[in-house]
Amino acid sequence: MRSPAHLLLTLTRVWLPIGIAVGGVVAIVVGGGVDSGVSATGVGLLIVALIVWLLNVMFRLSVSSNRDREREEQARDYYAEHGRWPDD
Repeated sequence: MRSPAHLLLTLTRVWLPIGIAVGGVVAIVVGGGVDSGVSATGVGLLIVALIVWLLNVMFRLSVSSNRDREREEQARDYYAEHGRWPDD
């Protein structure tokens, strides 16, 4: 069974942007796709969904970058102690 934190993470990463985008599409369809306030709101919701998704992607890239830095720091510490890189 997945932990509540994992479920919340999945909800935020996947289902929140999808839900916002679906709401945007519904608003566009209800607005008739013409120049109406409802259609404009739908387009705005689609943009918000894209922003939420991109923020999640950028956060995951940031976390991945931090892990790479930590591995590099560990390799440098190993080099300082043993005089060779861990891969050699």
